[in-house]
Amino acid sequence: MNTNYSDQKTLIETLKKGEEKAFVYLVDHYSQRLYAYALTLTNDQVIAQDILQNVFLKTWENKHKINISTSLTNYLFRSIYNEFINQYKKKRSTMILEQKYFKVLDKVIEIQDDNSLAKIIERVNSEIHKLPPRCKEVFILSRKEGLTNIEIAEYKKISIKSVEAHITKAFSILRKTLGNKTNSILFLLFGVQKDKYMAKIEK
Repeated sequence: MNTNYSDQKTLIETLKKGEEKAFVYLVDHYSQRLYAYALTLTNDQVIAQDILQNVFLKTWENKHKINISTSLTNYLFRSIYNEFINQYKKKRSTMILEQKYFKVLDKVIEIQDDNSLAKIIERVNSEIHKLPPRCKEVFILSRKEGLTNIEIAEYKKISIKSVEAHITKAFSILRKTLGNKTNSILFLLFGVQKDKYMAKIEK
């Protein structure tokens, strides 16, 4: 029995059930229009293609949670727009971060003496692994994996205040073990520079 995927309701229902044929139909049927829309937003073929791929990937990964109040077409076009906004924000943040990165890089190099930067990074990682188990886990999820405090709290089933406390404690320990140049070193590795956790420690 052939499924009528051209009917949006049927397509959504079968997609939510995880039927790969429904997803293939979705990609084949909507790719061209969604790509054209992404291209009008970005004016860049590579970025437009990345946005399209991310939208389809997220749609498949979150298929069981899909909740469409209008139409599938509107849902997909809105997803393209949201992905474009997310990439724009990340790109803008990266540009700002790169400017700060190069400014602080010289300061980090100055403290090397006879040690290579690789040895400094190795020492930082070594000190991170010496942190108390829960503290280390939360710190790594935050600074290496890039999860937000809310995401960590949900993942670890703890309060956001507990997450903040663990991160603040980690910075406090690292600052004591790594010395006065901690801010520059941590910024180089994790993009940390005078954020609220360091501010708490310095009070």
